[in-house]
Amino acid sequence: MNRLGLRKLLKIWLGATALLLSVGGVAQAQRKVSAAGITPLKALGSKSAPITMEVFSDYQCPACGQLYVQTLRQVIDNYVSAGKVYLVHRDFPLPVHKYSREAARWANAAAEIGKFKKVEEALYTKRESWETNGNIEAVLAAVLTPAELKKARALVQSGKLDAAIDKDVALGGTFKVQSTPTSIITYRGKSNPIVGVVTYPMLRQFLDQLLRQ
Repeated sequence: MNRLGLRKLLKIWLGATALLLSVGGVAQAQRKVSAAGITPLKALGSKSAPITMEVFSDYQCPACGQLYVQTLRQVIDNYVSAGKVYLVHRDFPLPVHKYSREAARWANAAAEIGKFKKVEEALYTKRESWETNGNIEAVLAAVLTPAELKKARALVQSGKLDAAIDKDVALGGTFKVQSTPTSIITYRGKSNPIVGVVTYPMLRQFLDQLLRQ
């Protein structure tokens, strides 16, 4: 399919809220960098899945929460669990959001102790509870045991988690990420960026189209 044809299809599939462009050979080179940097602790599914979906996200970003609740949960249930999609979280805290980096630290700490999925969901769905005062720990206390919370707190306070966050941000730069959420969907070495919130039915159409190729 040529570039123009793909754009026409995407106007139908993704509407005005998302942008997807085939980036050809440049994307293939970026894909090698990206694949090498995937941390399984912040990923769901199998690395051998035919499609890799990397979501550059800010936990304090309302649109990111919307994408997670309305779209990614169903992707997890229907594509990740079926071995079709490898879903990777990429930290991309925006300077405009006061507590987004701290939230990313807690998410990375949770990943280190094997509780990433649970904490990620809490950060997105309970954003309104922590974004005004930054009391993220109080929110996570509802989903982690006291022992788990203690371990996570120690990791957050260690100052060692920012390196992983900065690595994701730098990777986002190679993909020209400027806003959140931005998703990079890779299939057979070709990466396609989707900017903004895409509904599950629209994304499902695109994923199924890729899988039929």
